[in-house]
Order: sequence, then C-alpha cells, then structure tokens
Amino acid sequence: MTVVLVTGAAGGVGSAVAERFSNGGWRVVGTDRPGTRATTDAWIPADLLDIEAIREMVAQAAATHGRLDCVVNAAGLWTEGPSEATSEDEWDRVVGVNLKGLYFVTAAAIPHLKDAQGCVVNVSSDAGVQGNAGAAVYCASKGGVSNLTRALALELAPHGVRVNAVCPGDVDTPMLAGQARDFGEGDPAGYVARLRSGYPQGERTRFLRADEVAEVVWFLAQPAAAGVTGANWSIDFGLSAGI
Repeated sequence: MTVVLVTGAAGGVGSAVAERFSNGGWRVVGTDRPGTRATTDAWIPADLLDIEAIREMVAQAAATHGRLDCVVNAAGLWTEGPSEATSEDEWDRVVGVNLKGLYFVTAAAIPHLKDAQGCVVNVSSDAGVQGNAGAAVYCASKGGVSNLTRALALELAPHGVRVNAVCPGDVDTPMLAGQARDFGEGDPAGYVARLRSGYPQGERTRFLRADEVAEVVWFLAQPAAAGVTGANWSIDFGLSAGI
C-alpha cells in the first residue's frame, strides 16, 4: 500500500491529482479548507493558515493508513494588482497559504517521508520561475516555493527523500475562471484573451488541463523519477522559455 496526502484536493488541480493517484492504485488522503469535500479515501479538512491545524492534519493523514509516502502540495491562492495597493491581510493570506502553509505541511510530513523513503511534489507556477507584472505577491509566494523546493531537496537527499516542483502556466480550472471574474474589470473574456496572447503559440494557444498537470505530478512520485530531485519542471507551453 502506498499513501499520498494531497492539499487543495477540492480544487481543480488538487482534485485531478487525487484522481490520478487513486487510479494508479494509491491510497489518497485529501485536505482542503473546512467546509469543502472531495472524493478521496480519507478526508481531513484543515486551514493552512493555522500551523497547529496543519500539524494535526498531517499526523492524522499518516495515521490513517499507517504510513505516508508522498505529499503533493497543490493548495494555492491567486491575487494581483498594483503593489502600492496591497494590504497586509492580502499578503498574509496569499503568502500564508502558498508558501508558509506548504512549508509547514512538508515539515510535519518529513519524519514519515524519511521512514518511507518518500517524496514531495510542490505545485509552483510559471510565476515561480519568472516575474509577472502586476502579480508581485503571487510571484513572491511561488518564487519562494520554487527555491524552497531546491533547498529541501538538498536537505533531505541524504535521507532518501526527493523534493520536486511542477511549474504550470495557466490551467483551465474554476480558479482561473474566478481569477478572470475577480480581476477582469468587468471583462473576463478580455482578461482570458490577454493571458492567451502571452503564449508563443499565437492563435494555437490553449490552456493546460488539470489532468495534464496531474500526470506530471504522478510521474515525479514514481520510481522512474528516482534521479529527479530539486527540479522545477515547467509545464507552460514555452511561456517561460525565454527567461
């Protein structure tokens, strides 16, 4: 039996990851905000802004099936806007979930992952490897995830634990639809069109599907990826290839 903990499991990417691991024969423990639910073998809601709740959730996740082989940190929040208008609450909320929460989920899981010779796969972003104008808070959080991935990979390599990240471009999920609604200034279609215009495919541009991201996450958790650690894998149709 092999067990994975997926954060953000009620979201578009997180639910696709949970489904992929379940289809692959793994036991899946899902977590997301209190009040949410997804179809997984076990469900343990937790507020990723609450460190004690995180520690309790990870302990329960490991106890559910007696082991923990992989953590997939898929929970995340988006924000954008001029930096001079950023509130402290906005900063704390986005960085708190995207980076601080991810860090403490991983930290709590490390003893279990050492026992299992397991792995961590973080969901970063193209914004974790390049800057995006007007999204400084989000870029700060995801840039932290990408470099944290490298640091933890080096720290945990002597213990047989691998740490990697996937860095998707825009993913066609309800989160992206909400992003266009909340930040599109009344024109969500125009907002989406502007996102598409940034890709090198031109008229052929499409967004990633959540299952495509999940497939890369799945691979990074497999024995075939034993030589891969400390990597930030871009999955963005070449969006960040020019940096």
